[in-house]
Amino acid sequence: MPYYLDLILLIIIGFITGIINTIAGGGTLLTLPALIFMGLPPHIANGTNRIAILLQTGVAALGFKSKGISVMPFSIYLGIAAMLGGLIGAQLAVDIRGDLFNKILSVVMIVVMVLIFFQSRWSLIKSEEALIGKPLWISCIIFFFIGIYGGFINAGIGYIMLLVLPYINGLSLVRSNAVKAIVVFFYTASALALFIINDAVDYLLGFVLAIGNASGAWFASRWSVKKGDSFVKGFLLITIAVLAIKLWFF
Repeated sequence: MPYYLDLILLIIIGFITGIINTIAGGGTLLTLPALIFMGLPPHIANGTNRIAILLQTGVAALGFKSKGISVMPFSIYLGIAAMLGGLIGAQLAVDIRGDLFNKILSVVMIVVMVLIFFQSRWSLIKSEEALIGKPLWISCIIFFFIGIYGGFINAGIGYIMLLVLPYINGLSLVRSNAVKAIVVFFYTASALALFIINDAVDYLLGFVLAIGNASGAWFASRWSVKKGDSFVKGFLLITIAVLAIKLWFF
């Protein structure tokens, strides 16, 4: 396949990923293997993917704000906590061997697949929002560790956040998605900086992917988060299963 067709395909994958990540999560399970299959070493694919995620979440946050959905300063507090964890996770990702990274990625895919399947049964929403005091501190601690995972691999982290925010802080899924966009933007910025310092970023593929991610994020952030959710989850489950098997055995 000509290289320019690869780039067009990457934009399409990015657009789908932007929608999935903004509505729920797990889009990195599409983009990260795609970058690896395009020939990037795993740690460089991981760093390259952060360019797209950074622009995607920035655009998503603006899209939510344009519709009047903003959870401030709560989002900033969680973002700072996650940013500190992101530095730790990114350093782990830079240091890990490529074959071991692939094995970890395939295991993560299976775990996220289980989370997706059982998410509707686990989602417990409080009657009112709890954004200050003890719930805030609990969430900050949790999001520090979420930041470590996000800095390391990021795959499926949206589903984790959509379990924590409604249960601990009583946020609706729509407002949780608005918080998620800002939090991911914060820790991705710190993780990307570390990947750049370690020369683990392909800028061309990163910005090409970002075109798709940002476009999908803008569309999804202003679109109904409910419509088509079951189809997206079904499609994602099949894709994760196939990619997990390929990464583990090949």
